[in-house]
Amino acid sequence: MSGVLITGATGFVGQNLSRYLSSDTFDITPVSLRAGVPHVSKAYEAIVHLAGKAHDLKNVSTPEDYYRINYELTRELFKAFVESEAKKFIFISSVKAVADTPEGPLDEEHFPDPKTDYGKSKLMAEEYIRSTALPSGKSFYILRPCMIHGPGNRGNLNLLYNFVSRRLPYPLAAFRNQRSFLSVENLCFIISEILQRADISSGVYNVADDEPLSTAEVVSLLSESLNMRPRLLNIPQGWINTAARIGDTLRLPLTTERLTKLTGNYLVSNRKILLAIGKDLPLTAREGILKTAKSFKVDG
Repeated sequence: MSGVLITGATGFVGQNLSRYLSSDTFDITPVSLRAGVPHVSKAYEAIVHLAGKAHDLKNVSTPEDYYRINYELTRELFKAFVESEAKKFIFISSVKAVADTPEGPLDEEHFPDPKTDYGKSKLMAEEYIRSTALPSGKSFYILRPCMIHGPGNRGNLNLLYNFVSRRLPYPLAAFRNQRSFLSVENLCFIISEILQRADISSGVYNVADDEPLSTAEVVSLLSESLNMRPRLLNIPQGWINTAARIGDTLRLPLTTERLTKLTGNYLVSNRKILLAIGKDLPLTAREGILKTAKSFKVDG
């Protein structure tokens, strides 16, 4: 069996990945970095580095938190990998290391210009990995996922599910935005392929489901999972934009910034990783959303 060391194994992605890889093929060892970077023994063929400081939507984290966890710990762990006998290092970065609001589909050739400390710290870790000379026989894989969802997720999709489950009408259906999503099962599939195969080259890979979805489409899929008819309000965009500007002035829940996050586009190209793997992803974007929604229903 191949020994795989996983950091961040108790997190959302880590728990799903550990279950996915648990078989006769992989011998999984979860490790915490709270006490520092561990010694990488001969038992490990690969390291999957999931641990990191996630983007803080409440803005209570300091910039130092991001650089210490996302950059410095990654640097120390990668140094340990270089000095070890492990062959593969998989680092889970983020599309936010490249752009917060890309104008078009985001691919690996896009010039990185992160605006947040989260994105900047992830990019610093990427640049360190890419600039380090590796001994023969070793390889690295920097995966940049977009918004990940799946069983155990407690992010924005869960909030939207709760909104839909209360039979509240979605008032922004007039905005036909396009956003890329990533089912955690598709991410686990890609990581498993990288671990098992020798024909996937080192490098940076964006990771996303094949097709984008609008927020209104996601609301419809969540409604379908609840056996409900979607309640979509096509309020004219001009009215909504005016209300958001008023919200800026009066500090109401709907502001132009929040409206942009809800209705903006964020398209991610997964072409490079699909060409490298040469296989289709297990789930379509719609199948992934429905599977996640059903997990919310069970948890509820």
